[in-house]
Amino acid sequence: MAETDIARLIDELNAQHSTAGDVSARLVSPAVETDADDDVAAADRDQSREEPRRGDAGAGPAPRLEAWLREVVRRQGSDLLLVSQAPPSARVEKRVVPIGEDVLDGAAIERAVLPALPPHAREAYARDGIADASFGLEGVGRFRVNLHRERGRAAATIRALPRAVPRLSSLDLPAQVEQLAHLTRGLVLIGGGTGSGKSTTLAALVDEINRREARHVITIEDPIEYEHAHRRSIVEQVEIGVDAPDYPTALRAALRQMPDVLVVGEMRDPESMRLALTAAETGHLVISTLHTTDVTSTVARIADSFPVERQATIRQEISLALSAVLIQTLLPRRSGGLVPAVELLMVQYGARQHVRKNQLHHLHQEISLTRRFGSVTFEESLATLVRGGHIGMEAALERAAHPEELGRLLEGM
Repeated sequence: MAETDIARLIDELNAQHSTAGDVSARLVSPAVETDADDDVAAADRDQSREEPRRGDAGAGPAPRLEAWLREVVRRQGSDLLLVSQAPPSARVEKRVVPIGEDVLDGAAIERAVLPALPPHAREAYARDGIADASFGLEGVGRFRVNLHRERGRAAATIRALPRAVPRLSSLDLPAQVEQLAHLTRGLVLIGGGTGSGKSTTLAALVDEINRREARHVITIEDPIEYEHAHRRSIVEQVEIGVDAPDYPTALRAALRQMPDVLVVGEMRDPESMRLALTAAETGHLVISTLHTTDVTSTVARIADSFPVERQATIRQEISLALSAVLIQTLLPRRSGGLVPAVELLMVQYGARQHVRKNQLHHLHQEISLTRRFGSVTFEESLATLVRGGHIGMEAALERAAHPEELGRLLEGM
């Protein structure tokens, strides 16, 4: 063999060895995140490695919108409110404060917000006059936007989202809430009004599972608010309007993908509720949210969404599938900021019987009877906040559904 042929053969073997080494390195390199101390840095690294989401394909926020959002973040506000005939305003600790002097009109709001929306959201707004989406602003954070119309004019509410998923332990929730992340099957419902922190608690529970368990988690959201890195679990995030046309379609597809945990951002229609119940009954852990104010109304909301002739059957399914109901609200903290108060029912035999028989008015009593399983009444949560100095007694009494029970809990203070 000629020397030139030998040299060429050596070069080819070296190239193959180099390629094999690269592939081997990629195979043994973990594809999931470890428990890094700096979650923000980990999230930034994930974003830099990933392709841009189709839902983030907007042109980017207009300069005015970017300036307003930077001001909201600087003031540690939660929302930017853009309404015609009013100046741009921020919600800071439940108070609405102007952050500019210019009085806006609908056209100005559209010019500011539309460029930030991904294509599917712009199409939805043109078609329906309302759109939900999320987008990121480099160096500032991620935001969830609702662009809508009021009195025929454009308006928008834009919520600032934390750059990293918050740890459950950082949310000032009762310790009993953590047990929801240890459940392996059944339906877990998180209720509360708008701005009560439901989505944050939901994301923190997913993060807790992700850090501790090796599971397959699928979230279905409209839009995606918190982006989860793969840690011990594999987390797939499906966005309505981007990855699937609607919740029922996404749920049907997810059930064929063998998830251990199925997260439904919000159950909005009977078909989504039926599919979620089916998933919970067949061995999945299903976590979802509802706009409700207490445990009783949360359970009733699902059954009442169906025709009367089907409600008895649905109540039977709920009684078998339901594992827990968490209701939360946010209260002004004495030292500033907000603090959550909760009601938590860990479902046991008695609660299942009350749901099946449509005797939902007994569920509050069931919360008291199942304390040893981790249930917490709203009054117990309020009493804990009062004893800890987070809120005053008057504020607690104003929010209590059963003031006499709270009074007994706070006797001697």
